[in-house]
Amino acid sequence: MRTERQPAPQIKGLMFDVDGTLLLSDRALGGYQVLPGAREVLCALRERNFPFVLLTNGSNYPPAEQAAKLRDSGLPVEDAQMITPSSVTAHHLSRRGIRRVLVLGTRGVGYALAQAGIQTVYTGETGAAEVDAVYVGWHPECGMKDIETAAQAIWSGAKLFSASDVPFFATRQGRTIGYSFAIVGAIRRLTRAPVTVMGKPSLHALRFVAKRLGTTMPHVGVVGDDPIVEGVMARRGGATALAVTTGITSREEWLRQSQRCRPHRVLADLHEVLRCIA
Repeated sequence: MRTERQPAPQIKGLMFDVDGTLLLSDRALGGYQVLPGAREVLCALRERNFPFVLLTNGSNYPPAEQAAKLRDSGLPVEDAQMITPSSVTAHHLSRRGIRRVLVLGTRGVGYALAQAGIQTVYTGETGAAEVDAVYVGWHPECGMKDIETAAQAIWSGAKLFSASDVPFFATRQGRTIGYSFAIVGAIRRLTRAPVTVMGKPSLHALRFVAKRLGTTMPHVGVVGDDPIVEGVMARRGGATALAVTTGITSREEWLRQSQRCRPHRVLADLHEVLRCIA
C-alpha cells in the first residue's frame, strides 16, 4: 500500500538495511536469525541480475568479514555488496586528504581506513591525539581515557566523524543502544565540536551506495525498518523508501511518520520488494 499519491522514480538498484530488515543479531553481534523472506528475495534478485547492496550502521567487522558471516547464515551476499560506515568513511577521508585518524572502536572499525592507506591510531598509542580526524564506531569497551584522548585531538584541530548517530537498533533481545551515538554525545558535550555522520541516514552513505549500484540517488530503493534512519535517508536523497515492520517500527508507526521520514510504501512482507522493481 502506497502512503502518498505521486509515483516514485523507477528503482534501478536496491539498498537493504541489515538488522531488523534481513536478520536479527544478538546483542554481541554474534549469532544471526535470518528473517522471513530474506534468503528468497536476495536469491531472486541475483537470478534477475538486479543490483543490490547491504548497508549496515554496524562498524565492528570489516565489510568482507561481515559478508562472510552473512553467507554462513544463508544470505547470498558478495563481499562487494557489503557496505559499512567505515567503507564510506575511508572513501570520504581519502578524498579530503586526511591521512591520520584516531579510531574510537575495535580494530574492525578502522580496517577499511587502514586498507585505504589512512594511518589509524588507537587510544594509548603514541601520538594518539596528534591526528587530523577522530572516527567513532563500535566501541563497547569505551572508557573515559578514550573520551579524553578524542577531546584533546579535537581541541588541537581534529575533525569529528561518526559511524552512526542512531540511538537504537533491532536485535533478538529487543532494541539495543548504539555505542557511537552515546560516545559522540560525550565528546560533543566536552568539545562542542560538530560531527559528520558517515553511516545512515547521511547523504554521504547514500551517494556511496548509489555509486556502488551504478545509478543515482533518486533511482535507489531503500529498504529498512527505522524511520529516522532509512526513512530520513531516502527522503533526503530523493530515493524510494520501502518500509518493513520486522524491526523496531510497526505498520501503524510507519504510517504516522511526518513527511521527512514517511515511507513511499509499507511492505506487508519482504517479498513485496520484488513487485516494486517489476
